[in-house]
Amino acid sequence: MRARVGDMWHSRDGKLTQLLERAPGGFGLGQVPRQRVPDSTTTLVCGFCSTGCGLTAHLRGGSAVNLTPAVDYSVNRGMACPKGWEALTPLSAPDRALMPLLRNASGELEEVRWPTALDRFVRRFQAIQKEHGPQAVAFLGTGQLPIEELAFLGTLAKFGMGMQHGDANTRQCMATAVVAYKETFGFDAPPYTYADLEESDLLVFVGSNPCIAHPILWERVVRNQRKPEVVVIDPRRTETAQAATRHLALRPQTDLELLYAVAHVLVREGWIDHAFIGAHTTGYDGFAAHVAGFAPTTVADRCGVAVEDIENLARLIHTRRRVSFWWTMGVNQSHQGVRTAQALIALALMTGNIGKPGTGANSITGQCNAMGSRLFSNTTSLIGGHAFDDQAARAKVSRVLGVEDGRIQQRPGLAYDQIFEAVARGEVRGLWIVGTNPAHSWINQRDARELLARLDFLVVQDMYTTTETARLAHLVLPAAGWGEKDGVFINSERRLGLIKQVRRAPGQALSDFRIFQLLADAWGCGDLFARWRSPEVVFGLLKELSRGQPCDITGVGGYKELDDHGGVQWPVRVGEVVEQGAERRLFADGRFFTPDGRARFVYETPRPPAETVRTPYPFALLTGRGSASQWHTETRTGKSEVLRRLAPAVEHVEIHPDDAALYGIAPTDWVRMSSRRGSVELRAFLTRGVPRGSVFAAMHSVQTNVLTFASFDPYSRQPAYKHCAVAIERIDGPSR
Repeated sequence: MRARVGDMWHSRDGKLTQLLERAPGGFGLGQVPRQRVPDSTTTLVCGFCSTGCGLTAHLRGGSAVNLTPAVDYSVNRGMACPKGWEALTPLSAPDRALMPLLRNASGELEEVRWPTALDRFVRRFQAIQKEHGPQAVAFLGTGQLPIEELAFLGTLAKFGMGMQHGDANTRQCMATAVVAYKETFGFDAPPYTYADLEESDLLVFVGSNPCIAHPILWERVVRNQRKPEVVVIDPRRTETAQAATRHLALRPQTDLELLYAVAHVLVREGWIDHAFIGAHTTGYDGFAAHVAGFAPTTVADRCGVAVEDIENLARLIHTRRRVSFWWTMGVNQSHQGVRTAQALIALALMTGNIGKPGTGANSITGQCNAMGSRLFSNTTSLIGGHAFDDQAARAKVSRVLGVEDGRIQQRPGLAYDQIFEAVARGEVRGLWIVGTNPAHSWINQRDARELLARLDFLVVQDMYTTTETARLAHLVLPAAGWGEKDGVFINSERRLGLIKQVRRAPGQALSDFRIFQLLADAWGCGDLFARWRSPEVVFGLLKELSRGQPCDITGVGGYKELDDHGGVQWPVRVGEVVEQGAERRLFADGRFFTPDGRARFVYETPRPPAETVRTPYPFALLTGRGSASQWHTETRTGKSEVLRRLAPAVEHVEIHPDDAALYGIAPTDWVRMSSRRGSVELRAFLTRGVPRGSVFAAMHSVQTNVLTFASFDPYSRQPAYKHCAVAIERIDGPSR
């Protein structure tokens, strides 16, 4: 039988043809109906950061031609950052992957047909597994696919293909918060709602710069009518610090000691909620004894913060009725991020600032669907937020998905960094990378690129052919992007929101969901996924997997209900009625998800960073978001001329003027910044916003992770991007 799909011919049993030609659910080819479609609008969730704004897509002939912020969506209420306004532009980029690409005998990537690509994927990976064992092939996913696709990837790879190891790039942004919440609350459960930003009397931001990283959340702070105090704890005088009422410019990587000192004052003065502690927590006495050794007079010099500033922050926490603590990557991407996050949680618990309006220990997520990845990608937890070592959970997954229990692992596989280590040892020889760009984003980038180049077979599934990782691939599978498929994202406040197909994917690019269907069939495990007919069908399976879990969504209904409600925050159990746009927080009843229902105090002696700042590398390199108009590795935002114009025109490093004077560096001079891993050349930007002895470079720059040091939090395995030792010197101009 010969069948034609577009300009692609193949000879098979017709199943591939049927999959490629099917239209429902936004799968890729054959998506857009040929008949005249009247102009209309529809609302979908933005695909950049975790804020989860609603965007109105203006459709002409069934295809989106413009976007505006959704006025009636509870998250953003008619606001959008520059990225949201420009979200369609990356879909039309000239470097979109239009056909599968396979590296030929000459070392060049050349276009091939889908059947050839599928066959090569299966033959190469199965050959590696046959020779070296199932553990020799692994996958790396993302937090930027909808939950239905993440679930398909994780179950196909582990249950269908027998891969033991897989992780997601959410390891780079949210692993610390996940572990901190699991150990203290019993589940990965950010307790807050965005309304808390508007209802706090005191907001404490630690390692967080929402003015730039989450602008719409900062707008919610600006709308706060309670005349709040806003305290920023950050080495840099960030945009958020400039807008705050107080800024504690501590020395890099001393957050944990500072927070213990604040707790010390609260204990010393008796400014704690004894009733809440006694009824709802465990471990407080040990914590109080631990922080007794962190008097402000002892800690202040090491942290670079005045004693009175520590005392005053503790007093503020005591005197304000509604106190909320917020953190993002400045805490998470640290060598001791888990314990730092747990110190913030401890401050909320010991003062009873949780479960009530305007309170909470609140981690702001990074990627658009990082929370969906955490719960449903089948990587760090068994799909549905279960534990791999829980026999009852494995039986439940077996029943719901129709998977033999023997296919389900009893423990998670290797973490992201451990997969790279296994590549270095020759234990992992094949790698499947979906929707992420580690050759740019992974810490100590040159090491990552060298390891990727060692692989026997590297498959990259992405929208673009030009990413640093795609250029290293043996096989590139062209994927549809946000706006070209349907599914569900879960944002920072636990809100499930819909993404929708409002454009047709170009060329023969397919949704990741469709690619997974084809690969399952080609691998020989298609029967296992016979029910996985569309994203919405899979959403029904995920609902059932969530039953009885803290993240229970059995009462959500389907896509239409999500759409009608403007998104819904989990949990939503069967029979539970949720008002449209409702904003709900956790732990209002003082019950947590631990076996005894009590939150735990977790603490530890602080440790210094793994790499010491000293001659010949006398500066601490700080990294972070450099512009509200750029995102991650600029794979998408870099396609927009508007966003490029809103970002800095040249890559630069921020240096304190006093440090610059010591090295003879003037504004806009070229400088060479070096670490023990390599060197890069940047323009100098002189600012008192960065402290003496530190420099700052944006994470978006492809050069930044040439320098960073591969240090990891021991509990979360999250990379410590925020600190490494560097040197700077003036040069006459770039050498390239």
